Amino acid sequence: MSILLTGDRVLLREFVPDDWRAVHAYDTLPEVYRFQPWGPNTPEKARAYVDTVIAASRAEPRDRYGLAIVLKATGVFIGACELKIKDRRFRAGEIGYVLHSRHWGHGYATEAARLLLAFGFGPQGLHRIQATCHPQNTASSRVLQRLGMQYEGRMRETMLLRDGWRDSDLYSILDAEWAP
Repeated sequence: MSILLTGDRVLLREFVPDDWRAVHAYDTLPEVYRFQPWGPNTPEKARAYVDTVIAASRAEPRDRYGLAIVLKATGVFIGACELKIKDRRFRAGEIGYVLHSRHWGHGYATEAARLLLAFGFGPQGLHRIQATCHPQNTASSRVLQRLGMQYEGRMRETMLLRDGWRDSDLYSILDAEWAP
């Protein structure tokens, strides 16, 4: 089943093989990968990422919804987002997002993440959705707070980056708290 989620200004659609070029356009930018365990990526790594997401879209049951973020008005690819089903029994999921830096500050990440939450709590029937971000990534923190996600605390040294271990701030929202 192909997924297409529509917001006011963005669409979330399935990846296609040629999307690797747009992914590579942002995954080489230091400001984009600063808080991530990946990057800078080669064209081969960008292709491999897109191939992996496309392969995951065919899995049964599907537990990974990696989607391209495109501008509704123009169809321009501006980033990627993902809903992962972490545990079907306990109806738990996790979201994440990344945008090309030229599209930061316009509310696109918030809109894309809101679509993921609606998809997770709606058709996927999740009870809890979480997200993490680097403690210094205040922009991402603000996105999560705007979505109504609650700060749960800091997890120590959860991810190895180029310059050492990274802490992660944990946010979550429950289905009863979700107001699309």
